Amino acid sequence: MTVSPDSAHPLGTDPLGRDTLSRIIYGARYTLIVAFAAVLLGTTFGAVLGVASAYLGGKFDLGVQRVLEVLQAFPDLILALLLMVALGPGLGTVIVAIAVTRIPFGGRVVRAVALQIREMDYVTAARAVGVSSFRIMRLHVAPQCVAPYLVLATAHLGVAIIIEASLGFLGVGIPPPTPTWGNMLAMQGNNLIPPWWLVVYPGVAITLIVLAFSLFGDGLRDYLDPRLRGRF
Repeated sequence: MTVSPDSAHPLGTDPLGRDTLSRIIYGARYTLIVAFAAVLLGTTFGAVLGVASAYLGGKFDLGVQRVLEVLQAFPDLILALLLMVALGPGLGTVIVAIAVTRIPFGGRVVRAVALQIREMDYVTAARAVGVSSFRIMRLHVAPQCVAPYLVLATAHLGVAIIIEASLGFLGVGIPPPTPTWGNMLAMQGNNLIPPWWLVVYPGVAITLIVLAFSLFGDGLRDYLDPRLRGRF
């Protein structure tokens, strides 16, 4: 039975009598797990490809860039939908689908930084004394890419949350009865005029968490970039 917000249920209940506040809090766990896992997997894999392609160059770099361009040619949600249709619904498949959409961004940003590091004098000196390519990438190139990688990953957490919510809303994400913010919105799609609190509050939760990660990413960028650190 649907109950409007009151003292017992601050955010009301859904048609099955389930407390909306409890479901939003419980659903946040799955939403954040998906976002953190997908961004970590996708951007890390892309960053590894970016470092390797920038340092090794040649046909390997060309091949990696063409693959990343193909992935980036698809809108994020469309690519995630295609992967979900192929893999089927579930927590693991949602993580994989969103992670694949993050690979091109990690690869391109880190590659741009690694191309600059590759031409530094200390990298040239390491090559001159016979240090292996793998050791140079691991000890000299990759550590210099950590700061832009962290900023990128933080900024993309909000994007991952939006994609997860969109997949849930379209009915191809984590299936019910597991509550996620996206499928909480989707459950009201069959109602011509759903109770306002069942639509507004999950939407507000998505908006606030995406805004929080966006602001945190901007602050982290300003802190890690020496050119911006003393501006304010």
